[in-house]
Amino acid sequence: MPVAVIQMVSQSDVLANLARARVLLEQAAAGGARLAVLPENFAAMGRRDIAEIGRAEAFGQGPILPWLKQVARDLKLWIVAGTLPLPPVDQPEARSHACSLLVDDQGQIVARYDKLHLFDVDVADNRGRYRESDDYAYGANVVVADTPVGRVGLTVCYDLRFPELYSELRAAGAELITAPSAFTAVTGAAHWDVLIRARAIETQCYVLAAAQGGLHPGPRETFGHAAIVDPWGRVLAQQDQGEAVLLAERDNNEQASIRARMPVASHRRFFSQGARQRPVQDDEFKA
Repeated sequence: MPVAVIQMVSQSDVLANLARARVLLEQAAAGGARLAVLPENFAAMGRRDIAEIGRAEAFGQGPILPWLKQVARDLKLWIVAGTLPLPPVDQPEARSHACSLLVDDQGQIVARYDKLHLFDVDVADNRGRYRESDDYAYGANVVVADTPVGRVGLTVCYDLRFPELYSELRAAGAELITAPSAFTAVTGAAHWDVLIRARAIETQCYVLAAAQGGLHPGPRETFGHAAIVDPWGRVLAQQDQGEAVLLAERDNNEQASIRARMPVASHRRFFSQGARQRPVQDDEFKA
């Protein structure tokens, strides 16, 4: 069951980005992929008109959603559309979410995940300050959906730092987890590989970590290193910088064997709130 992860170096021109994404998706389909994952902000990087882009898409006046549905139909390919700005379905005038869509090979949206954790941090790079909550609303739901390659859990970028989300996805039956990202060069160099491998190991899922990898308007530099990681934490494919299409196959039997031999899901224990807060007494350690 081949899957593909795509790395891009998206710029501010939406139509140009969509054209490049189509070329890369065609390569993924030609390689036999049944599902392909685009990176975070695949359609635009460095734009300050997020609200306008999201509103146009919500009212059917933007280019991104029609393009996405058409390319999925043309290529007979399931696509995880990294992120694009979209307001809630029933509130098109509301603030946009950083939204990751799962589209089937008939061009139908079958799942939507709104990014739970927004990147409001200070980074020692040439930009210095990132505040996603200035542009986006927080998501509220954990999302898992069935696909031809297995049950897929959806996450985005900064979510990688919150393992409890990944535990919830595993509990909901996830076999693969997508992580479209745009890690900064600084945070990526420090933590990217560790995080994507840790999330794969602890959930015993395939992690499909699409990425942005290069220089963007802003100015902004992203780390790249898009990767496919298996449930044992092995990196099956990876690209450092620039555009790329990474392909790998999900081995259902091996994944089942890993989970059977090390059944961490059934071993997990949780402390009660009271137990976490109970202070340790010195005399507990005295003979």
